[in-house]
Amino acid sequence: MHTVEVVVSLLLVAIIAVSLLSNVVVLICFLYNADIRKQVPGLFILNLTFCNLLLTVSNMPLTLGGLIYRGHPSGHGFCQIVGFLDTFLTTNSMLSMAALSIDRWVAVVFPLSYHSRIRHRDAVLALCYTWIHSLSFSVVASCLSWVGYHQIYASCTLCNTRASSVRTQFVIYTLVLHSVTFLLSLVVLCVTYLKVLKVARFHCKRIDVITMQTLVLLVDIHPSVRQRCLEEQRRRRQRATRKISTFIGTFIVCFTPYVLTRVMELFELFPISPHWGALCKCLAYSKAACDPFVYSLLRHQYRKTCRDIANRLLRTRRSLNTAARRQENGRAWKGEKEVRPREKQQQQQEEEVVKEKAEEHEEEEAGEKEARSDETTRESDSTELSNSTRETT
Repeated sequence: MHTVEVVVSLLLVAIIAVSLLSNVVVLICFLYNADIRKQVPGLFILNLTFCNLLLTVSNMPLTLGGLIYRGHPSGHGFCQIVGFLDTFLTTNSMLSMAALSIDRWVAVVFPLSYHSRIRHRDAVLALCYTWIHSLSFSVVASCLSWVGYHQIYASCTLCNTRASSVRTQFVIYTLVLHSVTFLLSLVVLCVTYLKVLKVARFHCKRIDVITMQTLVLLVDIHPSVRQRCLEEQRRRRQRATRKISTFIGTFIVCFTPYVLTRVMELFELFPISPHWGALCKCLAYSKAACDPFVYSLLRHQYRKTCRDIANRLLRTRRSLNTAARRQENGRAWKGEKEVRPREKQQQQQEEEVVKEKAEEHEEEEAGEKEARSDETTRESDSTELSNSTRETT
């Protein structure tokens, strides 16, 4: 393998791992927290997460196989299914991002009437449109056999495998597809998020004016406190700009090289290197790894849910460990219970043996005393007899 292919393959492996893990975490948070499920943006995030997960497990491994084996890694039928999913999932995810931007624009610009303007029914209708839009383009490409393995991108995607007589139709189809998906989503994202940034800066200015008036009234305030307030104002303005730049910047960086390469490929202005095509495809895949952090995991509600899940898992693990320790202690205590009667029996047997030996020793001592007393009586009798004989003589 070439060095560029090795680097792109390693990059794709990292994208697959991060995308799979982060999207699964977002899905777990959605299922765990009822407040997230009740919110309207949760439906768009769920749809985006579903598209990213399906893209991660279906298209990315096949592209990795194409990079490693430098050729078609699967059959023609399976490649057509994966190519259909590639068009459908990419289009659906772009439109879901546009729907999320519209939702946030309404929430910031019309905060008091947000719940009356955006309801779950409206979100479901928007999702239905994204699915119909994505399915229509994917079905047309599959029916016209415009899906196959593309050597430049090392993946199963849009590819004019038929004769050059339908080349004009394929060019029109591709331009319309990218115009009503990528270009439309980019315009919606830029317009809505720039309006959101404008409103956020206006609110920041109002807060800054109130803060400065308060600082002017508080003449005796410490200089360090005044400096902290001014730094907080600056951080607030930078935070709003950074969020909007992240939403728009990730979309442009990830999708623009791939879309522009596909458009340039249609007009055959100059040959496209397979290394550049594979890199552009990996950048498009990287959006699936960025979306969980951009739209979900960096928000306070999702971070709190992740902490709650982690604490619950830790408590469950501790409870299982304590239960296992108690069970082991219970087994040891039962073993001690079984051992203690045996030890008592042994002690009793030893005590009985000691008692028997003591009784035998006492009996032996008593027998010796009796024998000694008999000898003394005999001696006394013999002395008496001798004395009596002497007296008689």
